[in-house]
Amino acid sequence: MHDQAQPAQRADIREILAWGRPWRTSFCLAVLAQMVSMMFGLLFPWLMGHLVDASVPSIKLLPSDGWRPDIDTVALVLLGTLAIQAALTFFYSATFHTAGQRTVVELRKRLFGRLIELPMKFFGERRVGELTSRLGSDMSLVEDFFCGAVPQAIRQGMLMIGGLVAIFLTSPRLAGLMLFSFPVFIALAVLFGRSVRKVSHLAQENLAQSATIVEETLQGISSVKAFGNEGFERQRHAAAMDSYLATALRGARYRAALIAFIILGIFGAIVLVLWYGARLMQAGVLTHGELTKFTLYMLFIGGGVSSLAEVVSAVQKTIGASQRIRELLHEAVESRLPACGDGGSLLPSGELAVRLEEVHFSYPSRTDLPVLLGVTLEARPGERIALVGPSGAGKSTIISLLLRFYEPDSGRILIGGRDAKELDVAALRAQMAIVPQEVLLFGGTIRENIAYGRPGASEAEIRDAARRANCAEFIERFPEGYETLVGDRGVKLSGGQRQRVAIARAFIRNPRILLLDEATSSLDSESEKLIQDALETLLAGRTAFIIAHRLATVRKCDRIHVIDAGRMIESGTHDELIQRPGGTYRRLAEMQFAS
Repeated sequence: MHDQAQPAQRADIREILAWGRPWRTSFCLAVLAQMVSMMFGLLFPWLMGHLVDASVPSIKLLPSDGWRPDIDTVALVLLGTLAIQAALTFFYSATFHTAGQRTVVELRKRLFGRLIELPMKFFGERRVGELTSRLGSDMSLVEDFFCGAVPQAIRQGMLMIGGLVAIFLTSPRLAGLMLFSFPVFIALAVLFGRSVRKVSHLAQENLAQSATIVEETLQGISSVKAFGNEGFERQRHAAAMDSYLATALRGARYRAALIAFIILGIFGAIVLVLWYGARLMQAGVLTHGELTKFTLYMLFIGGGVSSLAEVVSAVQKTIGASQRIRELLHEAVESRLPACGDGGSLLPSGELAVRLEEVHFSYPSRTDLPVLLGVTLEARPGERIALVGPSGAGKSTIISLLLRFYEPDSGRILIGGRDAKELDVAALRAQMAIVPQEVLLFGGTIRENIAYGRPGASEAEIRDAARRANCAEFIERFPEGYETLVGDRGVKLSGGQRQRVAIARAFIRNPRILLLDEATSSLDSESEKLIQDALETLLAGRTAFIIAHRLATVRKCDRIHVIDAGRMIESGTHDELIQRPGGTYRRLAEMQFAS
């Protein structure tokens, strides 16, 4: 198991480092500057030893085996090396952070871009809070890796290696004594590193769970307050945070135990070495300066060993976080066919025909519950097709399949005579616009939300779309007009106003296929009349699918399909269906029109 884990960890680290490949020149320069800086840093104990020896008169009586400067010369050389080291430290620290931040920013862009290209199936199986945690806490750990762990590992590694060489050159006997317990430190660091990695991974999962609860609670805050469930949500969040805290504290205890043991070992080794060094000085084997040199180099090594645990912990945390990031980066995106261009050359010009042939479908998360069972229907170019039936019958699912949020389990969908699977997803959706029942507005201005239907639209086009959607009047009553902020999810607008902004968004998109999913359900009678007039203009010259529970809104449709339990049970015009004795449409119509 251990033999398999080590190569896997090395592969993980190589992949993490590969994220910084575009800035490898900057990283290499930073590493080079850091290595040179550490070389000057390793001169510090050597020069301090000479400074101590230069201050002891008796040393001058001993035979000279090398450089023996006076106090002033050593001090000047020390100051010079410190100045060079400071300049190099500034350079490599700034370069590491610059390259690291660019790496993380680019990775955030890449991850977000990947997320929004994933199919709806993926989002049906994930929670929003979990995904935002990946962009938040997990990416922060990757940032710490590039800006902290990597420079720290290089620095401490060089100090340890350089210090080991230096102490052997200074006094092999003292070096052998000090290194007697060194393998124990390494083995313990590796052992605790594995435990820290497991606990860190679990802690991140618990933190993501708490973030999910926060996300869901704030998104549905109106429901929380309406049902008086503030206490329930508080308890749910507290339970998740308690679970995270227990895991995090366990990890903290592991790290604390490791650090405490290492500190005890280091200072114990220092006492032992100083005792033995003092004995060697008494015997005339070591000078004061050599013992000083050895002690400082030993502190360098001790600092490197004590920092090793933190570096290993940071690397293990990053590996745990990167596994989740890499899972998202490796998820299969929606099918793209670059050769399709903008789709214009693949689809006939003008109005488009749409046909569903024996479509069967069940959602990936519940394959045991069929939603559509052999649905066949056709919309000729420019026709208005109504889909009616009880809730849960499969009407909105048909809209989702037309948008290729999902693919049919069997059967096929033809757009303009071509199989939808042969068309690029973006090119296909560019031909469509949807006005959903639950309108989601983004938290910007009204202008931005209308222009979302076609980014880059001119001011005149935005105002024209608002006028045709009969929402210009209420927009212009706001003091800020089109610059009015709609708030999170559009909470500053009424349901009817949000619906009319969504219809203006569809106007500006100028689609060839229009999808209306209960587009007038949130409107009062006066607003509904305005919207119905606007929709008449919008529907002209377009193939349209209209889902409606209010049958009065579908009377003028070219064909009405009644869907129930995933099957099409009736089809025809309003006049044909209303005359069918015992028909479902007739029963629904009698219930609505009688009331």
